[in-house]
Amino acid sequence: MRVAAALVAAILLLPGQALAQAAQAGTVPQNVSVNVNGIGSVSAPLQVVIMLTLLTFLPAALVIMTSFTRIVIVFHFLRQALGTQEMPSNQILIGLTLFLTAFIMAPVAERVHALAVQPALAGQMSIGDALSAGAPPLRTFMLKQTRETDLALFVELSRSPRPATPDDLPMQVVIPAFAISELKTGFQMGFFLFMPFLLIDLVVSTTLLSMGMLQLPPAMISLPFKVLLFVMVDGWNLLVSSIVRSFVA
Repeated sequence: MRVAAALVAAILLLPGQALAQAAQAGTVPQNVSVNVNGIGSVSAPLQVVIMLTLLTFLPAALVIMTSFTRIVIVFHFLRQALGTQEMPSNQILIGLTLFLTAFIMAPVAERVHALAVQPALAGQMSIGDALSAGAPPLRTFMLKQTRETDLALFVELSRSPRPATPDDLPMQVVIPAFAISELKTGFQMGFFLFMPFLLIDLVVSTTLLSMGMLQLPPAMISLPFKVLLFVMVDGWNLLVSSIVRSFVA
């Protein structure tokens, strides 16, 4: 529970850091008051509205800024390759994806908790200092999984100067670059996962065609063989191991 709370707190802090960076870059309108120690002169009811609005972005942040995207894409390709329709169900796949995401992100969440969340809750640092202290672990994780071409794309689109070091990259560049890198990696892993099962479909279809059994659906015959292959090679163990190792390697 402490790991999950630290991860959620870190993700809630990062949009504030991106807003502060945008304000420093001059991209935030002048009539918006930005104060790293609070929300400036905004009234208390409006602060509650702003916080509730930010909470609505939490699911999107959990999906985009963690390992969730890659894992769920690979699981989707697996189910399509097996041809099992709705088995495993969406609830099972999403639940397994969430727990794997928590497992992969646990070291990052622990560092964020130690560096930012715990000192901020103890009153040892301000919100602004917590933003600065909690961002580097998540930034390091995302940059490790992000391709340089994707980073260069968003640096060019944002028309920001070329950074001297990775730490100089603003979060509004790192987050979308990480997202499209994860999409590409997930589709690559899904493609290689699809190939063995596609081969089984081709063999079964060719065999049925040569036997003249044109009215028999090939998917009905190939499904047991694909499930048998996946079980014999201990597919879940290999798949989950490959996914987790792709992040920690």
